[in-house]
Amino acid sequence: MYNIKTSEGRFSLIALIEGLSFLFLLLIAMPVKYGLDYPYLVKVGGWAHGVLFMVYFLALLDVAMSNKWSIKRIFLAAVASVLPLGFWIFEKFWNKN
Repeated sequence: MYNIKTSEGRFSLIALIEGLSFLFLLLIAMPVKYGLDYPYLVKVGGWAHGVLFMVYFLALLDVAMSNKWSIKRIFLAAVASVLPLGFWIFEKFWNKN
């Protein structure tokens, strides 16, 4: 499904994993932290998400430089990374253009 030999494939895969880690934090780790007073999931999940967030931006730079993306497209990909389900929305836009 994801061709990791291309910058686009690597970016899509990393974005998927990063997006899932964000959803894990929002939908599982945070409710467990505040509902059950168990902050461990946020500590571990937050650390993993932070690393994945940085890898996302490295992959974004790689795909943007490889494909000569416009500033607008780079900006939209950056904004998508901080919105829940943002990358899936961006990917639909990206595949149309």
